[in-house]
Amino acid sequence: MTGYEEREKRTEWFREARFGMFIHWGLYAIPARGEWVKSTEKISTEEYNKYFEEFNPVRYNPKEWAKYAKEAGMKYAVLTTKHHDGFCLFDSQYTDFKSTNTKCGRDLVKEYVDAFREEGIKIGFYYSLLDWHHPDYPHYGDRQHPMRDNEEFKDIKHNWENYISYFHNQVRELLTNYGKIDVIWFDFSYDNDRLSGTEFEHMSGETWRATDLVKMIRSLQPDIIIDNRLGGDARKEEPDLHSGDFVSPECMMPATGELDTLGRPVPWELCLTLNENWGYAKNKPWDYKTTENVLHMLVECVSKNGNMLINVGPNAKGEFPKDSIRILKEIGEWMRVNGDGIYGCGISEFSKPEWGRYTQNGKMLYAHIYDRRVGGFRLEGLEGKLKKARILEDGAELKLTRPWNGEDYPEDAYVELDIAGLYDERDTVLELELL
Repeated sequence: MTGYEEREKRTEWFREARFGMFIHWGLYAIPARGEWVKSTEKISTEEYNKYFEEFNPVRYNPKEWAKYAKEAGMKYAVLTTKHHDGFCLFDSQYTDFKSTNTKCGRDLVKEYVDAFREEGIKIGFYYSLLDWHHPDYPHYGDRQHPMRDNEEFKDIKHNWENYISYFHNQVRELLTNYGKIDVIWFDFSYDNDRLSGTEFEHMSGETWRATDLVKMIRSLQPDIIIDNRLGGDARKEEPDLHSGDFVSPECMMPATGELDTLGRPVPWELCLTLNENWGYAKNKPWDYKTTENVLHMLVECVSKNGNMLINVGPNAKGEFPKDSIRILKEIGEWMRVNGDGIYGCGISEFSKPEWGRYTQNGKMLYAHIYDRRVGGFRLEGLEGKLKKARILEDGAELKLTRPWNGEDYPEDAYVELDIAGLYDERDTVLELELL
């Protein structure tokens, strides 16, 4: 079996699922200015430790989180086990900077795993390759370390092998202590222009000892899927071992999906957040995306053979923000009746229509209508290719018809919509069965 074939087998469930929940949570929920606050405000470790002393998410109830995810129609979830600030939500034997040493005294990752697994949601772990708490991660001159411009750290030497051993051991813990894990989501590789000529110039690939890392991961969790942020190229004909199983564009929609150098589809996942931050911030209501916007992006991902991982940033008490809950519930209401147009679907053999998008699963073609046009509803190029047409939401049959001027468009099919607008103004979905 080729590497491409192995990847296709591993990612089969992932391509079927199409929709997941991202969760960014940690100490940064306390200052409530986003997950990068330690870097953007150049906060020292000593100053940042006050949040470690304070952290006590007394309302953390992962069963409630899992319920929100399931009701929204999400099939998998990814939690930040450790973000760039180095704080661990799990009980690692390799650090004291962890949730079990805070006032809450809980292994928050274990509780997440148990709750989401109970709801039948596949389990993913985010793990940051960066670590602004570890003494052997490069400080001065690094592109984003909080102490990157602090002259006091200019001449400090870092034992890089010590850090590599540390983070590899933590990944081993995560993939050993919590049962079957379905996704590991690393973040991220980058270049350090200010450290040109040093071992820290390219924070990517073998700087992370990526080949050894992936070999270990595969030995512990053979079926796990890995993102592409260790620094390889998942679009190559035969990708390197550490290239990952899927491409992970962030807040940027690929124009046509992702293909390898031979033109074959590559699994991919758009990650984006419901508001302007990943970690909790005191956002205003107008900072949030609309439910319609989120649904349209999900449909666009699927129509290009991709997934969408949408993020929620819980607050310091362990609760989802009210606006996030509202959007998730509204998405869930739509997914409950229209999910067949998402799950297991992908790119259509038919071109994108002007009024919306197509997704397709075998002989079932799903027309996602955002814009109701004048006259009979025209399906370009589908004349003689349709067996049945229905409203997906309720299964109501739609008549295949020909308007009086249909002879001007002999290659197009028409369905009779008996209303002037749309059944759902956000996205009315027609289920079209092909001959």
